[in-house]
Amino acid sequence: MDSPAFDLAFEPAYGRAVPVAPGVERVTVNNPGPFTFFGTNSYIVGSSSVAVIDPGPEDEAHYQALMAALAGRAVTHIVVSHTHRDHSPLSRRLQAATGAVTVGQGPHRPARPLREGEVNPFSESSDLSFVPDIALSDGETISGDGWSLSAVLTPGHTANHVAFALKGRDILFSGDHVMAWSTSIVAPPDGSMADYMESLERLIERQDRLLLPGHGGPVTKPPSFLRALKAHRLKRGQAVLARVQAGDRGIAEMVKAIYRDTDPKLHGAAALSVLAHIEDLLERGEIAADGPPSLAASYRPAQGR
Repeated sequence: MDSPAFDLAFEPAYGRAVPVAPGVERVTVNNPGPFTFFGTNSYIVGSSSVAVIDPGPEDEAHYQALMAALAGRAVTHIVVSHTHRDHSPLSRRLQAATGAVTVGQGPHRPARPLREGEVNPFSESSDLSFVPDIALSDGETISGDGWSLSAVLTPGHTANHVAFALKGRDILFSGDHVMAWSTSIVAPPDGSMADYMESLERLIERQDRLLLPGHGGPVTKPPSFLRALKAHRLKRGQAVLARVQAGDRGIAEMVKAIYRDTDPKLHGAAALSVLAHIEDLLERGEIAADGPPSLAASYRPAQGR
């Protein structure tokens, strides 16, 4: 299956601020993992008064690195793309130290209610304590000395995911919605594939020249990368549909076939991604389920298809 041209080249430079664009610096947390790549990227925007985007997890070394990078500058805003624990928890400590206001789309919430007997597999990964001082609607803007950030709501990875456009620069801080190194996990009930695809279409229409993501390096050619990412997701959905049409009834069977070249340690996450596609296919009437959709449910082609 064709994929976007993912870029795995990245130097995290733990502990120091790295300029990535005029007036923008990146500080990467030393929290590498299968979902975080080399770690979470925090961004500092501005010069004399700044915003910090995605302060990251509660990590002492990262807190000290941020404070060193911020020395002599006023922090006016702490901006959060979404409420996973690798992005938002350090906002509380940073706010106590700087007096800055916190900004986001809103507190954590699932994309849909949990079904009877369903367990949220990412509940421990969610920062349920974060409530922004300023909850932005789509297109609303915050500003500082020489910079303005406009909210671009991008639900999908989480229901409260928001990207931030640096106005007048064609730069978008894309959080975990779009990353150069990998696709973003979309896992129900926190995530929604239908929402993700709609948000992806929004970014395609924007025509930004640079995306700065929550993990890994920048997306330097957003229009072509985003179109390839959309095509990849559509093909993945078609692959799930094809497995159901071929006779696969359970998600575990589909994962073994579709992700046969993927590290088995990631098959749990892959199953959640397949479930996200399943929910989308069910909503569009392409397939049917025996009971509520879940990782354990049985699926079949819709009648007449």
